[in-house]
Amino acid sequence: MFSIIQAAGWPIWPLLACSVVALTLVIERFISLKTQKVAPPRLLDEALAVSRDGVPAPDVVAQLEQDSVLGAVLASGFRALDANPACSEADLRATMEAAGREAAHTLEKCLAALATIASAAPLLGLLGTVIGMIEIFGSQAPAGSTGGNPAQLAQGISIALYNTAFGLMVAIPALIFWRYFRARVDRYLLTLELAAERLMRHLNQFRK
Repeated sequence: MFSIIQAAGWPIWPLLACSVVALTLVIERFISLKTQKVAPPRLLDEALAVSRDGVPAPDVVAQLEQDSVLGAVLASGFRALDANPACSEADLRATMEAAGREAAHTLEKCLAALATIASAAPLLGLLGTVIGMIEIFGSQAPAGSTGGNPAQLAQGISIALYNTAFGLMVAIPALIFWRYFRARVDRYLLTLELAAERLMRHLNQFRK
């Protein structure tokens, strides 16, 4: 492996850095986007159950807020109604929408960086290819000399091919994981939106 890196020349080092960053982001997103951390399946039903007779106690709301991303959105509705029982439906909706936007920002964390790597890696590979081509042309002897430098010619070809291949090897998995996480986040956002709407209809009966 190290011999390949040596043959590829210095342009491969930015690609290696991109591959490490991309792997770190993928692992972090897999951990952060677990269903239990974002939208536990039974959480909404439990929230509706504990608020059957009114807004739950503050300690229950605090525990709900720390439970998951969905819990934080639901807790915002409870806090808004507890702070102002006479709040309008529009105010309650605005509060929960604000919490939803914050949740969306949390879920989409790092996705832009992963998409950037997926877009930039082929360009970095192309940069290495261009540098390799420059090496190849530089190895050709000027007019009137006896010939080119075969070793320099081979080095230029290695730089060009290795960087092109490695750029694609970094970009393709990064693009696949970005699309996977993007779809997963979209599903979670839909779940959060439907849950918030259901809770808001439930809380409307407690408004004074």
